Amino acid sequence: MTHSSFSLKALLVAAALALPGLAFAADPAMTKDGMLVDHNGMTLYTFAKDAGGKSMCNDKCATNWPPLMVQGDHKDMGKWSIVTRDDGSKQWAHDGKPLYTFVMDKKAGDMTGEGKMDGAWKVAKP
Repeated sequence: MTHSSFSLKALLVAAALALPGLAFAADPAMTKDGMLVDHNGMTLYTFAKDAGGKSMCNDKCATNWPPLMVQGDHKDMGKWSIVTRDDGSKQWAHDGKPLYTFVMDKKAGDMTGEGKMDGAWKVAKP
């Protein structure tokens, strides 16, 4: 009995440790209604001033347009890449374009950031 209960505990611990990685083994965002959304269903945006795989949205800009941050140890995968922000943190990009949410979007499906700053902010499309 002791041997089997030890094995079960070891298996449960291994499963619990594996779950956080498995939960994010999928893409960093999803497609819904023809646009990219984060895992909470919040609309993702691109910023026209970003260039060369680099985010130009920092400080107050990043407060209003929170970057889609990389959580944990991930690598580029397909159209998804990781850009290093000015502060050294990591942000997801799609097709080389860094992704952001918008602070004024209050619920899943809101797109209040579309066209802001004379069209510099656009809803991200897959």
